[in-house]
Amino acid sequence: MKGVIFGPPGAGKGTQGVFISNYFSIPLISTGQIIRDAIKNDSPALKGLKDMIAKGALVPDHAIIDIAIDRISKNDCDSGYLLDGFPRTIDQAKALALLNIRLDFVLSIEVDSEEIVRRISGRLYHPSSGRTYHKTDCPPLKEGIDDVTGEPLITRDDDQPASIKKRLSVYTEQTEPVLSFYKNDITYRPQFLQVNGMGSIDLVKNRIQKLLGTHFSSRL
Repeated sequence: MKGVIFGPPGAGKGTQGVFISNYFSIPLISTGQIIRDAIKNDSPALKGLKDMIAKGALVPDHAIIDIAIDRISKNDCDSGYLLDGFPRTIDQAKALALLNIRLDFVLSIEVDSEEIVRRISGRLYHPSSGRTYHKTDCPPLKEGIDDVTGEPLITRDDDQPASIKKRLSVYTEQTEPVLSFYKNDITYRPQFLQVNGMGSIDLVKNRIQKLLGTHFSSRL
C-alpha cells in the first residue's frame, strides 16, 4: 500500500499520518522531518537551506526528490509507505511517475486558512524529540516546558504569522496543482480521497478511517 497525504501546513497531516501508518502497518515518511534532522546535523546535502526554510520557502525540487527517493528505497518500505510532504510540486510528482512508482491513494485534508493560522501560531515544539504541543488545544503541563524532559519549548521560525502566510501562499501556488495532477492521472489512477479536516483530531481520524475502510477494506 503506497499513499500520499496532502494538506496545508497545520492541517494535521503528521497526526493523521501516524494513524494511517498504523492502520496499514506501513512507515510514515515525512520529508520535512528528514530535512530538519539533516539541517540540525549539518548535513552537507542541505547546506545553505536553513534560512530558506525559516522564511517558509520550499526546498528545491532536486534536493527533495533525492531525499525522498533514497528514503523509499529502504527495506522497511518494501510493503508500502505513506508520504507526507512529497510530492509538493508538479516536477516532484512527475519524478515519481518517471520512476514508475505507483500510488494506491492520494488523501487531501481540507482546512480553511483562518483555522490554519490559529493552529500553527499556537504550536510549541521540543527540538530534541520533535514532540509538539499547542498553547490552547494541547498545552504542556507546565507553561513553556516539555512534559517529559523539563526542557524549554520553542516556537519554530516557520511558525511565526508572517511565515505561515507565506507557506499558505506557496502551498496554494505550487502544491494544489499537484492534486489536479493526481485527479487526472490516467496511467495509474490512484484513489483520490478528500476529507474535512475541521474539528477535533478524533473526529477527523474517524472520517479518514471511514474513507479508507470503504475503499481498501480488502487490503487490511
